[in-house]
Order: sequence, then C-alpha cells, then structure tokens
Amino acid sequence: MTMSAAAATAIAHFSTPTSLGHSQFSTTKNKSAAILSNSIPTCKITSPSSSISKVQYGYGYSKRKSVLTGFKLFSSPVMEWQDCTVKMEIDVPVGVAYNLYSDRESIPRWMPFISSVQVLKDKPDLSRWSLKYEALGQNIEYSWLARNMQPTPNQKIHWRSLEGLPNRGIVRFFPKGPSSCRVELTVSYEVPELLVPVATALQPLLESLLRGGLERFAKLAKTTLAD
Repeated sequence: MTMSAAAATAIAHFSTPTSLGHSQFSTTKNKSAAILSNSIPTCKITSPSSSISKVQYGYGYSKRKSVLTGFKLFSSPVMEWQDCTVKMEIDVPVGVAYNLYSDRESIPRWMPFISSVQVLKDKPDLSRWSLKYEALGQNIEYSWLARNMQPTPNQKIHWRSLEGLPNRGIVRFFPKGPSSCRVELTVSYEVPELLVPVATALQPLLESLLRGGLERFAKLAKTTLAD
C-alpha cells in the first residue's frame, strides 16, 4: 500500500485528558467513522439568528453530543489562560469592603452578568456559579463549581473552579487610610486555542463588565457603611 492510500484510510483519533495535560494523537485503520473522545462543553453560546439552536464550548465531565454532527464535541489540545484585572479606590474602611465581598451569594447585586451564586450548605467553601450575558449578538451562558481558598482577612479572597468553565480569581484589599481602601480584582479563564480569537475580542468587554461591577460595589459598600 502506498503512503497516500494509507493516509486515505487512516482516521484521526484525538484524546485530551480531563486533567488538561499534554494532548495525544494516534491513527487507527479500517474504521468507518471517526471516534472523538475528549472533555465536553459546559458553557453555551446561542445565536437567535442562526438555524443552529446552540453551540457549546468549554469543559466539563458529562457526555452530551454536538447538535451539529451527533459526535461528542472535542476541544483544542492547546490551552491558554487569559487574565483581566481592574482596580478601584472605595470610600469605606477596608474591613467593610472585605466583609461585603466575602458574601458570595450577594455578588450578583454588583456583578449583574453573574446570574446566581449558590453556596453549598454541606460544604460552605464550595459554590455554584451561573453567568448569563448577551453580547455581540450572542446569548452567552457559563456555569461552574468553585472552591474558595483560605482567605486572608481584610486582605485577600481567592477561588478556583473545580468543574465547568475553567477559571480562577482573586480580590485584594489595600487600606488607604482609616476610611478608604483600594480593591483589586483579577479574573483568569482558560480557553481552547480555537477560541482564542473570540476570547481576545471579548476581553475588553469583560474588563468593562468587571469595572462596572466594582463601581456598583463601591456604591453598595458606602450604603452598607451608612446603615
């Protein structure tokens, strides 16, 4: 058999471990259909103008199928983290800002694109997050389970996702005097290589959303202090 004939009968079989480590590549012969095995998506992007009802991206551990082909979706084996940081000075003592931000279930009050945060009653360090937002003609939805890491009172709150949308974040608090502080928020998220152009286009939008969220947080913190 010539090399070209062998290539014609070989079917690519990609496998990306759920640990998001190194990708693997192998070929198998005499298969009638490609086998696509990979981590599956948990975030959704739906377009009202498209004849396809939903396109799903991201990572999780269930086994849904692509509405386009019937095959299980697979992700790019090359991963990249992107970061977004915003900071703002707030006219409340650092302890007031820290205590307010520590209430995870209240976060949708100042970050409205976060539709809900639910702390698990039996495991209070864990919480389920949902994000819903319409941008660039798309209805974007993400969900994830996060673990709050050990905080440093009046200084740092940080978390990382355990499943769903891969992300992590940290909120730092810096006293600027007895009645004011600086709050610095950094959110990082992981995207497949194929989605890097989209993620890059959305990054300024995310920065705007986070900055708007801190502005609402500052107003809410001042109201809390007044009460």
